[in-house]
Amino acid sequence: MLEGEPVKELQVKIPLKTLNRHGLIAGATGTGKTKTMQIMAEQLASQGIPCLLMDLKGDLSGLAKPGTLNDHISWRHEMIGTPYKPKGFTVEFLTISDEKGLSLRATVAEFGPVLFSKILGLNDTQQGVVALIFKYADDNQWPLLDLKDIKKMLQYITNEGKKKIEAEYGRVSTASTSAILRKIIELEQQGAEKFFGELSFDVEDLLRIDEQGRGVLSIMRLRDIQGRPKLFSTFMLSLLAEIYSTFPEEGDVDQPKLCIFIDEAHLIFDNASGALIDQIEAIVKLIRSKGVGIYFVTQNPMDIPDEVLSQLGLKIQHALRAFTAKDRREIKKTAENYPLTDFYDTDELLTSLGVGEAMVTALNEKGIPTPLAATLMRAPKTRMDILTEEEIADVISKSTLALEYNREIDRESAYEILKKKLEEAATEEHLEELKRQREAGKKAVSRKKTSGDESLIEELSKNTMVRQLGRTLMQELTRGLLGSLGIKTGRRKKSSWF
Repeated sequence: MLEGEPVKELQVKIPLKTLNRHGLIAGATGTGKTKTMQIMAEQLASQGIPCLLMDLKGDLSGLAKPGTLNDHISWRHEMIGTPYKPKGFTVEFLTISDEKGLSLRATVAEFGPVLFSKILGLNDTQQGVVALIFKYADDNQWPLLDLKDIKKMLQYITNEGKKKIEAEYGRVSTASTSAILRKIIELEQQGAEKFFGELSFDVEDLLRIDEQGRGVLSIMRLRDIQGRPKLFSTFMLSLLAEIYSTFPEEGDVDQPKLCIFIDEAHLIFDNASGALIDQIEAIVKLIRSKGVGIYFVTQNPMDIPDEVLSQLGLKIQHALRAFTAKDRREIKKTAENYPLTDFYDTDELLTSLGVGEAMVTALNEKGIPTPLAATLMRAPKTRMDILTEEEIADVISKSTLALEYNREIDRESAYEILKKKLEEAATEEHLEELKRQREAGKKAVSRKKTSGDESLIEELSKNTMVRQLGRTLMQELTRGLLGSLGIKTGRRKKSSWF
Protein backbone atom coordinates (compact mmCIF):
# COMPACT_ATOMS: atom_id res chain seq x y z
CA MET A 1 0.00 0.00 0.00
CA LEU A 2 1.14 3.53 -0.82
CA GLU A 3 -0.52 6.63 0.60
CA GLY A 4 -3.25 4.45 2.06
CA GLU A 5 -4.21 2.74 -1.21
CA PRO A 6 -3.40 -0.89 -2.19
CA VAL A 7 -1.20 -1.52 -5.19
CA LYS A 8 -3.19 -4.07 -7.17
CA GLU A 9 -1.62 -7.49 -7.87
CA LEU A 10 1.55 -6.61 -5.96
CA GLN A 11 1.52 -9.35 -3.34
CA VAL A 12 3.67 -9.79 -0.27
CA LYS A 13 4.82 -13.41 0.04
CA ILE A 14 7.05 -15.12 2.57
CA PRO A 15 9.55 -17.90 1.72
CA LEU A 16 8.56 -21.17 3.42
CA LYS A 17 12.15 -21.96 4.37
CA THR A 18 12.30 -18.90 6.65
CA LEU A 19 9.15 -19.69 8.63
CA ASN A 20 11.03 -21.64 11.31
CA ARG A 21 12.73 -18.35 12.29
CA HIS A 22 9.67 -17.43 14.38
CA GLY A 23 7.51 -14.34 14.18
CA LEU A 24 5.31 -11.72 15.80
CA ILE A 25 1.73 -10.61 15.11
CA ALA A 26 0.94 -7.46 17.10
CA GLY A 27 -1.67 -4.72 17.22
CA ALA A 28 -4.38 -3.09 19.28
CA THR A 29 -7.68 -4.81 20.01
CA GLY A 30 -9.90 -5.06 16.92
CA THR A 31 -7.21 -4.35 14.32
CA GLY A 32 -7.22 -7.86 12.78
CA LYS A 33 -4.55 -9.89 14.63
CA THR A 34 -6.75 -12.98 14.96
CA LYS A 35 -7.72 -12.93 11.25
CA THR A 36 -4.04 -12.62 10.32
CA MET A 37 -3.32 -15.69 12.43
CA GLN A 38 -6.23 -17.45 10.69
CA ILE A 39 -4.87 -16.51 7.23
CA MET A 40 -1.38 -17.73 8.05
CA ALA A 41 -2.72 -21.06 9.39
CA GLU A 42 -4.72 -21.54 6.16
CA GLN A 43 -1.69 -20.83 3.97
CA LEU A 44 0.58 -23.10 5.97
CA ALA A 45 -1.95 -25.96 6.04
CA SER A 46 -2.39 -25.63 2.26
CA GLN A 47 1.38 -26.20 1.92
CA GLY A 48 1.20 -29.37 4.01
CA ILE A 49 2.46 -27.73 7.22
CA PRO A 50 0.48 -28.63 10.38
CA CYS A 51 -0.11 -25.91 12.97
CA LEU A 52 -0.97 -25.62 16.64
CA LEU A 53 -3.02 -22.53 17.52
CA MET A 54 -3.80 -21.17 21.00
CA ASP A 55 -7.40 -19.93 20.87
CA LEU A 56 -8.11 -17.83 23.96
CA LYS A 57 -11.15 -16.03 22.56
CA GLY A 58 -12.85 -18.84 20.64
CA ASP A 59 -12.40 -17.04 17.30
CA LEU A 60 -10.37 -19.72 15.53
CA SER A 61 -12.89 -22.57 15.54
CA GLY A 62 -14.16 -21.22 12.19
CA LEU A 63 -11.10 -22.78 10.52
CA ALA A 64 -13.12 -26.01 10.32
CA LYS A 65 -15.77 -24.52 8.00
CA PRO A 66 -15.70 -22.59 4.68
CA GLY A 67 -16.18 -18.82 4.81
CA THR A 68 -19.01 -16.78 3.29
CA LEU A 69 -18.58 -14.16 0.57
CA ASN A 70 -19.88 -10.64 1.23
CA ASP A 71 -19.45 -7.18 -0.32
CA HIS A 72 -16.51 -6.19 1.88
CA ILE A 73 -14.61 -9.38 1.09
CA SER A 74 -15.36 -8.93 -2.63
CA TRP A 75 -13.93 -5.38 -2.53
CA ARG A 76 -10.85 -6.47 -0.57
CA HIS A 77 -9.99 -9.27 -2.99
CA GLU A 78 -10.65 -7.07 -6.00
CA MET A 79 -8.11 -4.58 -4.62
CA ILE A 80 -5.59 -7.37 -3.98
CA GLY A 81 -6.16 -8.92 -7.40
CA THR A 82 -6.95 -12.50 -6.30
CA PRO A 83 -10.29 -14.38 -6.34
CA TYR A 84 -11.96 -15.42 -3.07
CA LYS A 85 -12.36 -19.21 -2.77
CA PRO A 86 -13.95 -20.36 0.53
CA LYS A 87 -12.77 -23.66 2.01
CA GLY A 88 -12.62 -25.46 5.34
CA PHE A 89 -9.68 -27.35 6.85
CA THR A 90 -9.18 -30.47 8.95
CA VAL A 91 -9.28 -29.36 12.57
CA GLU A 92 -8.57 -31.09 15.89
CA PHE A 93 -9.84 -29.41 19.06
CA LEU A 94 -7.57 -29.75 22.11
CA THR A 95 -8.04 -28.67 25.73
CA ILE A 96 -6.25 -28.49 29.07
CA SER A 97 -9.28 -27.19 30.96
CA ASP A 98 -13.04 -27.72 31.02
CA GLU A 99 -13.49 -26.86 27.34
CA LYS A 100 -14.63 -29.61 24.98
CA GLY A 101 -11.91 -31.35 23.06
CA LEU A 102 -9.05 -33.80 23.21
CA SER A 103 -7.54 -33.63 26.72
CA LEU A 104 -3.82 -32.86 26.84
CA ARG A 105 -1.94 -34.14 29.87
CA ALA A 106 1.61 -34.59 31.08
CA THR A 107 2.98 -36.41 34.14
CA VAL A 108 4.96 -34.72 36.89
CA ALA A 109 7.85 -37.12 36.20
CA GLU A 110 8.04 -35.93 32.58
CA PHE A 111 8.68 -32.39 33.78
CA GLY A 112 11.63 -33.46 35.91
CA PRO A 113 12.76 -31.69 39.11
CA VAL A 114 14.39 -28.68 37.41
CA LEU A 115 11.50 -27.72 35.14
CA PHE A 116 8.89 -28.47 37.81
CA SER A 117 10.76 -26.23 40.28
CA LYS A 118 10.94 -23.39 37.75
CA ILE A 119 7.20 -23.60 37.13
CA LEU A 120 6.60 -23.26 40.87
CA GLY A 121 9.14 -20.45 41.18
CA LEU A 122 11.15 -22.15 43.95
CA ASN A 123 14.43 -20.99 45.44
CA ASP A 124 17.62 -23.09 45.47
CA THR A 125 16.87 -24.77 48.81
CA GLN A 126 13.34 -25.69 47.77
CA GLN A 127 14.61 -26.97 44.41
CA GLY A 128 16.93 -29.27 46.34
CA VAL A 129 13.94 -30.73 48.22
CA VAL A 130 12.08 -31.32 44.94
CA ALA A 131 15.17 -33.02 43.50
CA LEU A 132 15.29 -35.24 46.62
CA ILE A 133 11.62 -36.20 46.14
CA PHE A 134 12.18 -37.17 42.51
CA LYS A 135 15.32 -39.16 43.43
CA TYR A 136 13.67 -40.98 46.34
CA ALA A 137 10.59 -41.80 44.24
CA ASP A 138 12.85 -43.06 41.43
CA ASP A 139 14.97 -45.17 43.82
CA ASN A 140 11.84 -46.81 45.22
CA GLN A 141 10.09 -47.06 41.81
CA TRP A 142 7.17 -44.92 42.94
CA PRO A 143 5.75 -43.18 39.81
CA LEU A 144 5.13 -39.42 40.10
CA LEU A 145 2.18 -38.91 37.78
CA ASP A 146 -0.02 -36.15 39.15
CA LEU A 147 0.02 -33.42 41.80
CA LYS A 148 -1.44 -35.61 44.54
CA ASP A 149 1.59 -37.89 44.15
CA ILE A 150 4.07 -35.15 44.91
CA LYS A 151 1.87 -33.75 47.69
CA LYS A 152 1.82 -37.20 49.33
CA MET A 153 5.60 -37.39 48.98
CA LEU A 154 5.92 -34.03 50.74
CA GLN A 155 3.74 -35.33 53.57
CA TYR A 156 5.80 -38.52 53.82
CA ILE A 157 9.24 -36.89 53.95
CA THR A 158 7.97 -34.36 56.51
CA ASN A 159 6.37 -36.87 58.90
CA GLU A 160 6.48 -40.68 58.69
CA GLY A 161 9.57 -41.07 56.50
CA LYS A 162 11.53 -38.09 57.85
CA LYS A 163 14.10 -40.04 59.90
CA LYS A 164 14.79 -42.59 57.20
CA ILE A 165 15.11 -40.01 54.41
CA GLU A 166 17.32 -37.69 56.45
CA ALA A 167 19.60 -40.63 57.26
CA GLU A 168 20.07 -41.36 53.54
CA TYR A 169 19.72 -37.97 51.85
CA GLY A 170 20.31 -35.29 54.48
CA ARG A 171 18.14 -32.96 56.52
CA VAL A 172 14.81 -31.78 55.08
CA SER A 173 13.47 -28.43 56.28
CA THR A 174 9.80 -28.36 57.25
CA ALA A 175 9.68 -24.71 56.17
CA SER A 176 10.80 -25.71 52.66
CA THR A 177 8.26 -28.51 52.30
CA SER A 178 5.50 -26.18 53.52
CA ALA A 179 6.49 -23.52 50.98
CA ILE A 180 6.51 -26.08 48.14
CA LEU A 181 3.11 -27.37 49.20
CA ARG A 182 1.66 -23.83 49.10
CA LYS A 183 3.02 -23.33 45.58
CA ILE A 184 1.44 -26.60 44.44
CA ILE A 185 -1.90 -25.60 45.97
CA GLU A 186 -1.67 -22.28 44.08
CA LEU A 187 -1.14 -24.23 40.85
CA GLU A 188 -4.07 -26.53 41.70
CA GLN A 189 -6.35 -23.54 42.21
CA GLN A 190 -5.76 -22.63 38.55
CA GLY A 191 -6.94 -26.07 37.42
CA ALA A 192 -3.58 -27.78 36.98
CA GLU A 193 -4.87 -31.08 38.40
CA LYS A 194 -6.61 -31.61 35.04
CA PHE A 195 -3.32 -31.18 33.19
CA PHE A 196 -1.03 -33.37 35.31
CA GLY A 197 -1.65 -37.07 34.83
CA GLU A 198 -2.08 -39.74 32.20
CA LEU A 199 -2.44 -40.42 29.31
CA SER A 200 0.48 -38.17 28.30
CA PHE A 201 0.05 -36.39 24.99
CA ASP A 202 2.42 -37.48 22.22
CA VAL A 203 3.68 -34.35 20.42
CA GLU A 204 4.10 -36.41 17.25
CA ASP A 205 0.30 -36.23 16.96
CA LEU A 206 0.69 -32.54 16.13
CA LEU A 207 2.42 -33.45 12.84
CA ARG A 208 -0.48 -35.14 11.08
CA ILE A 209 -1.37 -34.58 7.44
CA ASP A 210 -4.93 -35.16 6.21
CA GLU A 211 -6.05 -37.22 3.20
CA GLN A 212 -5.77 -34.20 0.91
CA GLY A 213 -2.14 -33.61 1.84
CA ARG A 214 -2.93 -30.57 3.98
CA GLY A 215 -1.58 -30.00 7.46
CA VAL A 216 -4.01 -30.68 10.30
CA LEU A 217 -4.80 -27.58 12.35
CA SER A 218 -4.78 -28.37 16.09
CA ILE A 219 -6.73 -25.68 17.95
CA MET A 220 -6.15 -25.39 21.69
CA ARG A 221 -9.43 -24.12 23.17
CA LEU A 222 -8.48 -21.83 26.06
CA ARG A 223 -11.42 -19.47 26.52
CA ASP A 224 -11.50 -20.16 30.27
CA ILE A 225 -7.76 -19.86 30.81
CA GLN A 226 -7.15 -16.10 30.80
CA GLY A 227 -7.66 -15.86 34.56
CA ARG A 228 -5.20 -18.73 35.09
CA PRO A 229 -1.90 -17.56 33.56
CA LYS A 230 0.15 -19.96 35.70
CA LEU A 231 -1.54 -22.95 34.08
CA PHE A 232 -1.12 -21.45 30.60
CA SER A 233 2.61 -20.81 31.04
CA THR A 234 3.04 -24.28 32.58
CA PHE A 235 1.40 -25.90 29.58
CA MET A 236 3.36 -23.85 27.03
CA LEU A 237 6.71 -24.53 28.68
CA SER A 238 6.03 -28.27 28.97
CA LEU A 239 4.92 -28.42 25.34
CA LEU A 240 7.96 -26.56 24.01
CA ALA A 241 10.30 -28.60 26.20
CA GLU A 242 8.71 -31.87 25.02
CA ILE A 243 8.93 -30.83 21.36
CA TYR A 244 12.55 -29.82 21.75
CA SER A 245 13.54 -33.06 23.49
CA THR A 246 11.51 -35.30 21.13
CA PHE A 247 11.92 -33.90 17.63
CA PRO A 248 15.17 -34.76 15.80
CA GLU A 249 17.59 -32.11 14.58
CA GLU A 250 16.59 -30.89 11.13
CA GLY A 251 19.03 -28.06 10.38
CA ASP A 252 17.95 -25.76 7.55
CA VAL A 253 14.78 -27.20 6.04
CA ASP A 254 12.81 -26.20 2.94
CA GLN A 255 9.75 -25.64 5.09
CA PRO A 256 8.94 -26.03 8.80
CA LYS A 257 7.43 -29.30 10.04
CA LEU A 258 5.26 -27.48 12.59
CA CYS A 259 4.20 -23.89 13.33
CA ILE A 260 2.87 -22.81 16.73
CA PHE A 261 0.77 -19.66 17.22
CA ILE A 262 0.55 -18.36 20.79
CA ASP A 263 -2.31 -15.89 21.17
CA GLU A 264 -2.29 -13.47 24.13
CA ALA A 265 1.41 -14.26 24.51
CA HIS A 266 1.80 -11.76 27.35
CA LEU A 267 0.07 -14.32 29.61
CA ILE A 268 3.19 -16.47 29.40
CA PHE A 269 5.59 -13.73 30.40
CA ASP A 270 3.62 -11.44 32.74
CA ASN A 271 3.41 -13.84 35.70
CA ALA A 272 6.41 -16.03 34.97
CA SER A 273 9.46 -16.11 37.23
CA GLY A 274 12.83 -15.01 35.89
CA ALA A 275 14.00 -18.63 35.73
CA LEU A 276 10.90 -19.61 33.75
CA ILE A 277 11.38 -16.77 31.25
CA ASP A 278 15.04 -17.79 30.82
CA GLN A 279 13.91 -21.34 30.06
CA ILE A 280 11.38 -20.15 27.45
CA GLU A 281 13.97 -17.88 25.84
CA ALA A 282 16.47 -20.74 25.61
CA ILE A 283 13.93 -23.06 23.97
CA VAL A 284 12.80 -20.38 21.48
CA LYS A 285 16.41 -19.86 20.44
CA LEU A 286 17.11 -23.57 20.00
CA ILE A 287 13.84 -25.03 18.72
CA ARG A 288 14.37 -23.54 15.24
CA SER A 289 16.83 -26.35 14.50
CA LYS A 290 14.01 -28.84 15.11
CA GLY A 291 12.05 -27.42 12.16
CA VAL A 292 9.54 -25.61 14.39
CA GLY A 293 8.39 -22.01 14.01
CA ILE A 294 6.82 -20.10 16.91
CA TYR A 295 4.60 -17.04 16.40
CA PHE A 296 3.69 -14.76 19.29
CA VAL A 297 0.39 -12.85 19.03
CA THR A 298 -0.05 -9.90 21.37
CA GLN A 299 -1.24 -6.30 21.54
CA ASN A 300 2.14 -4.63 21.90
CA PRO A 301 5.61 -5.91 20.94
CA MET A 302 6.79 -4.61 24.33
CA ASP A 303 4.89 -7.54 25.88
CA ILE A 304 7.63 -9.84 24.58
CA PRO A 305 11.07 -9.87 26.27
CA ASP A 306 13.80 -8.26 24.16
CA GLU A 307 15.80 -11.51 24.08
CA VAL A 308 12.85 -13.28 22.43
CA LEU A 309 11.90 -10.33 20.20
CA SER A 310 15.41 -10.26 18.73
CA GLN A 311 14.97 -13.89 17.54
CA LEU A 312 11.86 -13.19 15.43
CA GLY A 313 12.26 -13.11 11.65
CA LEU A 314 8.68 -12.25 10.60
CA LYS A 315 6.89 -9.21 12.03
CA ILE A 316 3.31 -8.32 11.19
CA GLN A 317 2.34 -5.11 12.96
CA HIS A 318 -1.28 -3.95 12.96
CA ALA A 319 -2.32 -0.50 14.15
CA LEU A 320 -1.54 0.83 17.62
CA ARG A 321 -3.56 3.49 19.42
CA ALA A 322 -1.99 6.60 20.97
CA PHE A 323 -4.33 7.95 23.65
CA THR A 324 -1.73 8.99 26.22
CA ALA A 325 1.84 10.27 26.35
CA LYS A 326 2.91 6.80 27.48
CA ASP A 327 1.23 5.28 24.39
CA ARG A 328 3.13 7.69 22.14
CA ARG A 329 6.44 6.80 23.77
CA GLU A 330 5.74 3.08 23.30
CA ILE A 331 4.79 3.63 19.65
CA LYS A 332 8.05 5.46 19.05
CA LYS A 333 9.95 2.63 20.70
CA THR A 334 8.00 0.05 18.67
CA ALA A 335 8.86 1.86 15.42
CA GLU A 336 12.55 1.47 16.23
CA ASN A 337 12.15 -2.35 16.03
CA TYR A 338 11.39 -2.19 12.30
CA PRO A 339 13.74 -1.63 9.35
CA LEU A 340 14.20 1.96 8.20
CA THR A 341 12.18 2.88 5.10
CA ASP A 342 12.09 5.79 2.65
CA PHE A 343 8.44 5.14 1.80
CA TYR A 344 6.76 5.50 5.20
CA ASP A 345 6.90 7.51 8.38
CA THR A 346 6.75 4.46 10.62
CA ASP A 347 5.54 6.34 13.72
CA GLU A 348 2.64 7.86 11.81
CA LEU A 349 1.86 4.67 9.90
CA LEU A 350 1.50 2.71 13.16
CA THR A 351 -1.46 4.85 14.20
CA SER A 352 -3.09 5.29 10.77
CA LEU A 353 -3.48 1.66 9.64
CA GLY A 354 -7.05 0.45 9.17
CA VAL A 355 -8.64 -2.82 10.20
CA GLY A 356 -7.08 -5.69 8.23
CA GLU A 357 -4.02 -3.61 7.30
CA ALA A 358 -0.54 -4.19 8.69
CA MET A 359 3.14 -3.36 8.37
CA VAL A 360 5.05 -6.46 7.28
CA THR A 361 8.74 -7.29 7.28
CA ALA A 362 10.01 -10.83 6.75
CA LEU A 363 13.23 -12.66 5.89
CA ASN A 364 14.13 -13.36 2.28
CA GLU A 365 15.64 -16.65 1.08
CA LYS A 366 19.08 -15.51 2.29
CA GLY A 367 17.78 -14.65 5.75
CA ILE A 368 18.00 -10.87 5.21
CA PRO A 369 15.12 -8.70 6.55
CA THR A 370 12.94 -7.34 3.75
CA PRO A 371 11.95 -3.65 3.52
CA LEU A 372 8.92 -2.62 5.52
CA ALA A 373 5.66 -2.82 3.54
CA ALA A 374 2.22 -1.51 4.48
CA THR A 375 -0.07 -4.34 3.42
CA LEU A 376 -3.79 -4.95 2.85
CA MET A 377 -4.44 -8.45 4.21
CA ARG A 378 -6.61 -10.90 2.28
CA ALA A 379 -9.78 -12.26 3.92
CA PRO A 380 -9.74 -15.71 5.56
CA LYS A 381 -11.03 -18.49 3.30
CA THR A 382 -12.60 -20.12 6.34
CA ARG A 383 -15.48 -18.90 8.48
CA MET A 384 -14.76 -15.62 10.24
CA ASP A 385 -17.22 -16.45 13.01
CA ILE A 386 -17.09 -19.11 15.74
CA LEU A 387 -18.64 -22.57 15.41
CA THR A 388 -21.78 -23.46 17.32
CA GLU A 389 -21.59 -25.93 20.21
CA GLU A 390 -23.27 -28.54 17.99
CA GLU A 391 -20.69 -28.04 15.24
CA ILE A 392 -17.83 -28.30 17.72
CA ALA A 393 -19.32 -31.50 19.17
CA ASP A 394 -19.61 -32.91 15.63
CA VAL A 395 -15.90 -32.23 14.91
CA ILE A 396 -14.88 -33.85 18.21
CA SER A 397 -17.08 -36.90 17.59
CA LYS A 398 -15.16 -37.61 14.38
CA SER A 399 -11.76 -37.47 16.10
CA THR A 400 -9.97 -40.78 16.55
CA LEU A 401 -7.42 -39.22 18.91
CA ALA A 402 -10.10 -37.95 21.32
CA LEU A 403 -11.22 -41.53 22.00
CA GLU A 404 -7.68 -42.41 23.03
CA TYR A 405 -6.69 -39.36 25.06
CA ASN A 406 -9.98 -38.71 26.83
CA ARG A 407 -9.84 -42.02 28.71
CA GLU A 408 -9.34 -41.43 32.43
CA ILE A 409 -6.35 -43.38 33.76
CA ASP A 410 -5.34 -43.44 37.42
CA ARG A 411 -2.93 -46.31 37.84
CA GLU A 412 -1.03 -47.05 41.03
CA SER A 413 1.53 -44.33 41.66
CA ALA A 414 3.34 -42.69 44.60
CA TYR A 415 0.08 -41.52 46.18
CA GLU A 416 -1.52 -44.98 46.26
CA ILE A 417 1.72 -46.71 47.28
CA LEU A 418 2.40 -44.32 50.15
CA LYS A 419 -1.24 -44.32 51.22
CA LYS A 420 -1.19 -48.11 51.41
CA LYS A 421 2.17 -48.03 53.20
CA LEU A 422 0.91 -45.54 55.77
CA GLU A 423 -2.33 -47.47 56.27
CA GLU A 424 -0.36 -50.68 56.87
CA ALA A 425 1.89 -48.87 59.32
CA ALA A 426 -1.15 -47.45 61.10
CA THR A 427 -2.75 -50.93 61.25
CA GLU A 428 0.43 -52.47 62.68
CA GLU A 429 0.68 -49.70 65.25
CA HIS A 430 -2.97 -50.22 66.20
CA LEU A 431 -2.43 -53.97 66.63
CA GLU A 432 0.65 -53.31 68.74
CA GLU A 433 -1.33 -50.92 70.88
CA LEU A 434 -4.09 -53.51 71.36
CA LYS A 435 -1.48 -56.11 72.30
CA ARG A 436 0.06 -53.71 74.82
CA GLN A 437 -3.38 -53.03 76.27
CA ARG A 438 -4.14 -56.78 76.60
CA GLU A 439 -0.83 -57.39 78.34
CA ALA A 440 -1.44 -54.45 80.64
CA GLY A 441 -4.95 -55.79 81.38
CA LYS A 442 -3.64 -59.25 82.27
CA LYS A 443 -1.08 -57.80 84.66
CA ALA A 444 -3.73 -55.62 86.27
CA VAL A 445 -6.04 -58.61 86.82
CA SER A 446 -3.18 -60.66 88.27
CA ARG A 447 -2.21 -57.86 90.63
CA LYS A 448 -5.84 -57.47 91.73
CA LYS A 449 -6.23 -61.19 92.39
CA THR A 450 -3.01 -61.36 94.41
CA SER A 451 -3.97 -58.24 96.26
CA GLY A 452 -7.42 -59.73 97.01
CA ASP A 453 -5.96 -62.96 98.45
CA GLU A 454 -3.60 -61.05 100.67
CA SER A 455 -6.46 -58.89 101.91
CA LEU A 456 -8.53 -61.97 102.84
CA ILE A 457 -5.70 -63.53 104.85
CA GLU A 458 -5.09 -60.19 106.49
CA GLU A 459 -8.77 -59.90 107.36
CA LEU A 460 -8.90 -63.40 108.74
CA SER A 461 -5.78 -62.79 110.76
CA LYS A 462 -7.20 -59.56 112.04
CA ASN A 463 -10.45 -61.31 113.04
CA THR A 464 -8.54 -64.05 114.91
CA MET A 465 -6.50 -61.47 116.73
CA VAL A 466 -9.61 -59.48 117.61
CA ARG A 467 -11.30 -62.58 118.99
CA GLN A 468 -8.20 -63.48 120.97
CA LEU A 469 -7.92 -59.96 122.28
CA GLY A 470 -11.64 -60.06 123.13
CA ARG A 471 -11.27 -63.24 125.13
CA THR A 472 -8.26 -61.94 126.94
CA LEU A 473 -9.99 -58.69 127.70
CA MET A 474 -13.11 -60.47 129.00
CA GLN A 475 -11.01 -62.65 131.19
CA GLU A 476 -9.28 -59.65 132.65
CA LEU A 477 -12.52 -57.81 133.12
CA THR A 478 -14.08 -60.87 134.79
CA ARG A 479 -11.12 -61.23 137.10
CA GLY A 480 -11.30 -57.56 137.94
CA LEU A 481 -15.02 -57.66 138.64
CA LEU A 482 -14.91 -60.79 140.74
CA GLY A 483 -11.97 -59.48 142.63
CA SER A 484 -13.78 -56.29 143.52
CA LEU A 485 -16.74 -58.34 144.85
CA GLY A 486 -14.50 -60.36 147.17
CA ILE A 487 -14.94 -63.49 145.29
CA LYS A 488 -11.82 -65.42 144.84
CA THR A 489 -11.38 -67.90 142.22
CA GLY A 490 -9.81 -71.21 142.90
CA ARG A 491 -10.53 -73.62 145.72
CA ARG A 492 -13.47 -72.46 147.88
CA LYS A 493 -12.82 -72.07 151.72
CA LYS A 494 -15.37 -71.90 154.53
CA SER A 495 -16.20 -68.47 155.71
CA SER A 496 -15.83 -67.71 159.49
CA TRP A 497 -18.77 -65.36 159.67
CA PHE A 498 -21.22 -67.44 157.55
